[in-house]
Order: sequence, then C-alpha cells, then structure tokens
Amino acid sequence: MAATVNDTTGAEARAGYGSLLRTRGALSFLLPGFLARQPFAMLTIGILLLVNDTTGSYGTAGTVSATAGVAMALFAPLSGKLADRFGQATVLIPGVVVHAATISLLTVLALSHAPLWALLVAAVPAGASTPQIGPMVRARWAAKLDGSPLMPTAAAFESVTDEFTFVIGPVLATALCTGVHPAAGLVAEAALTLIGGLIFATQRRTQPAAAGRPAAGSAKSASALSVPGVRVLAITMLGIGTVFGGMQVSMTAFTKELGEPGLNGLMYGTFAAGNMIAGIVCGAVAWKTSAQRRLLIAYPLLVLATTPLWAAHALPLLGAAGLLVGLCIAPSLITGYTLVEKLVPASARTEAFTWLTGAVGLGQAAGATVGGRLIDAHGASTGFLVPLGGTALALVVLLGLRKALTPKGESVVAAGVVARGVGHREPVSVD
Repeated sequence: MAATVNDTTGAEARAGYGSLLRTRGALSFLLPGFLARQPFAMLTIGILLLVNDTTGSYGTAGTVSATAGVAMALFAPLSGKLADRFGQATVLIPGVVVHAATISLLTVLALSHAPLWALLVAAVPAGASTPQIGPMVRARWAAKLDGSPLMPTAAAFESVTDEFTFVIGPVLATALCTGVHPAAGLVAEAALTLIGGLIFATQRRTQPAAAGRPAAGSAKSASALSVPGVRVLAITMLGIGTVFGGMQVSMTAFTKELGEPGLNGLMYGTFAAGNMIAGIVCGAVAWKTSAQRRLLIAYPLLVLATTPLWAAHALPLLGAAGLLVGLCIAPSLITGYTLVEKLVPASARTEAFTWLTGAVGLGQAAGATVGGRLIDAHGASTGFLVPLGGTALALVVLLGLRKALTPKGESVVAAGVVARGVGHREPVSVD
C-alpha cells in the first residue's frame, strides 16, 4: 500500500524534529531503516581490514575494497530506478538475500587466502547488491509529507542520519575487526543487512506507490543524472568519499605503524565525533542563507581542514586534526542532499539520492585504494594526502559549475531538466 500524503496536522506547522517523529507511521520505517542502512558504511572498511589481515598488504586490501565500492556506486542508481518503478519491497527482499550470500562467500575466500582475482570476482556482486536504504527512507518521507511544512525538516533529519551512518558504521566495523576477529565486521554487515532489510521491506504501508513502467521516451524514463546540478553534486560527494576512504586506511596504517593498532577505533571515533556534532547542529539550525551559498562556503573549509593531516606525527595531533575534518564534513554533506530536494523532480527522487550515496561510496573506495598504494610505497602519513587531493579536485569542479546548483524556477528547470527528459517539480525550501 502506498504511503498516505501529508500525514500531518496543523500543530506541526512549526517544523521541528519532535513534530517530524510524531508523524503517523514514521517510526515503523525509521527504526528498521536505521538498522539496515548501517552496513552501507561498513562494507568497504570491513573488506579493507579483513583482506589486509589475510594478505598483509594495504594496496591489495584497498583494491578489493575499491572493487566492491565501485560496483556499489555503479549499481546503486539502477536499484533506485527499479525501486521507483516496481516498489521498494520488490527490489529490496531479493537484494538483501543476495548481498548476505555474496558477503559470506567473500569472507570465506579471504580467510582461505584465495588469490586476488577470486576476491575481486566476489567483491563485485557483494558491492552491487548493497541495499540503498537511505534513499528509500527519503522517498518514504517525501511520499508522506508532500506539501507539508515538515518536508524541509525531514530532509535535514535524513542528512543527519546519513552522517550517523557514515560515522557509526565504520567505527562498529573497525571495533569488531580489531577487537573480535578480522572477519567480524563483514559478518555483522551481512547480518544487519539481512535482518534490517527484511524488516524494512515488510513496512509496505509507508512505501511510495510504484510508478510502473514508463512509456519509452517519456519524461519519467530519463535518468536523474540528466539534471546538471546532480552531476555537480555527485562530484562533490565523490570528494567527500575520498575523505572517508583515505581516513579509514590511513588511520589504520598510522596506528599500526606506531605499534598501537588498538587505538585505531579511538582515532576514527574522534573523527566521527566531530562529524556527528556538526551534523546535529547543521540539521537543527534554521538557515537564512541559501543552500548553494552554504555549500560554496563549507566545501573550501573542508579542503583547508584536510591540509594538516599528513603532517600529524603523533596520535594526539592526529586526533585533533581528525576532529576538525569531521566538523567540516557535515555542512557540505548535508547541504548537498538539501540541494537535491530543490533540483530534482519527484519522478526521479530515489534514483537521485542513490547517485549521491553511490558517489560517496565510490569516493570512499577510491580513497582507500589510492591511500593504500601510497602507504605501501611511502608510509602511513602519505595516505592522508588523499583526502586533501580528492576534495581539492572536487572543489575546482564545484566552483567552475556552481551555477548549475541555483534553482531558477520554470525558466531554468524547464530548460535544464525537462529538455533533458525529466519532469519539473517546484523547488521546496529546506533552509
């Protein structure tokens, strides 16, 4: 059954987190959704830590991790489009079963010291089948709150939840891999995906109505990537992903190089704490400046924050630098998702979100791969150059194509969106 529209009351006109969470039926998909979305951020770091333990090479571990990340990024938009067309449960139920099975296969191969080619072959379906829970939750909010003043609050709430996902997931995976068993992170990832995903899929009352198969050449058949602003945002998210990937592999190597591998979780937790604090604040503030302007301020600050990472030669210095980077990630990440709400029409909503989450995953994989190669060749500190390089390159693109992020009503959306085959939706303020 499709979600009801505008499930709010007049008392909820004052948008806030409390009013949002009291929306009828919200907790039925929020709680299992939160559980099921954690594996999204656990996959690449879980693979990295397991393969590094079994091979002793950060470069090899980064390559396998990146293969899964690339597959996840490439197949995520297809998953989103199929969910829009046929319904979330139809896509999700077989997807989580396949994912759990392929993760199990990859884990067994790694523990059996299988050759690299076998690990790469197994990593492709493991990444490709990663469920896109976050975009599905966003689509459910949009279906329930269409036209409600709570819609901007929902956009902010989901951005903060995404922050928690990219923070809690890697910390949990790292703690399990270093404190329990090298394979424990992936085992937990598969279990959470299967259990959380199946519970989420059963909440059919809140899922958006399936759009069905569109006619060939119609507006609904076009990809969300045809919106210019989505392409720009995907590149900025790619840069943010390199921060996650580069920090994960570099902190792992740095603590191991100093003879304190058990402190890896603490170091990443410090980075995570900054991310969480900034995420909560950004989601709660009623911004008066436009989302475009906020992104153009926040992203350069993120680039500057990554600059001193490579020079940190002691754990306290690294912890402080990581905290600063964490504080600077949230404003950019949240604002990027906020802009999608303004730029993308409803017919391509889930797919658009998967392009952004997929870009983060792809950047995470690329950051882990490049960082691993640099670490193997030149030492742990050089891996911290990856977050700087990735965000700096993305910033160049962002500044050069920043006009694509400015919604201009019918004149711009009609020319830049409808002309490319995607229908128009009036922008909704999420400031």
